[in-house]
Amino acid sequence: MVKDNTAGSRLFDIALIVILVGIAILCILPIWYTLAVSLSNNAAASSGRVGLWPVGFNLGSYQELMGDRKFFNSFWISVQRVILGAGLNFVVILLMAYPLSKNAKELPYRNVLMWILVFTMLFNGGLIPWYMTVKSLGLINNIWALVLGNSVPVFSVILVINFFRNLPKELEEAALVDGTGPWRMMIQIFVPLAGPVIATVTLFSIVYHWNEFFNGLVLMSAADHYPLQTYIQQMVVVIDANTMTAEQIQRMSELSNRTLNAAKIIIAMIPVLVIYPFLQRFFITGITLGSVKE
Repeated sequence: MVKDNTAGSRLFDIALIVILVGIAILCILPIWYTLAVSLSNNAAASSGRVGLWPVGFNLGSYQELMGDRKFFNSFWISVQRVILGAGLNFVVILLMAYPLSKNAKELPYRNVLMWILVFTMLFNGGLIPWYMTVKSLGLINNIWALVLGNSVPVFSVILVINFFRNLPKELEEAALVDGTGPWRMMIQIFVPLAGPVIATVTLFSIVYHWNEFFNGLVLMSAADHYPLQTYIQQMVVVIDANTMTAEQIQRMSELSNRTLNAAKIIIAMIPVLVIYPFLQRFFITGITLGSVKE
């Protein structure tokens, strides 16, 4: 490849770098501002005096969120939910995507099954029938209610289907000649080649199960069963001074909803920020190859 070293090319490279750095700064600034708000005192946050640096440095928001047993219990529930939910999503996605990646001759009624799959992505039975179904199964106040509700992420299934369909057909033909069965072909040939898209959909599953709070709010009647996001949301929205001790009331007087919300956002981002760098190198490949349809 011949590199263009003209003045115009160098000027374009510099301009491109400046633009990309500017975009990166614009992406980082909201997170930095949120961190500054979470570390500021009540008066500064409520009056809007916080800029890029904390005003009246105060860790009260984090102490309020992390100072009791229920917080760590909800954190552990969210960790369990992520492990169980992402693991179940992984198994279901592969078991659905591999057969549906075949053509109609190899899998009869394949097109009908795809239409049913897409239909479920566009329409659902509604909130009340969903709740009644979960209740009839005896899953209220059970972690499996949080896990099974999104056990079939249709968008992720479609991504993996398209990724499998774009793999060279010669690989499958060669494996069939060697006497490879469908299970061995999926596990030993397709899955290793699908690393980028599997990492991408796994990241989707982890982010969903970690950030989702509404299911915990509806399906869990006791705070001891709340996942982290539901617990934090309840701390911010429902504050009953009659049940607080004198020390808790004093700490709450140093806080505002704004600082608590900022602390909530920062804490919620930490696990994803830790996991994302390990999956980031697969992300673009998984999205682009999984979104191309033959």
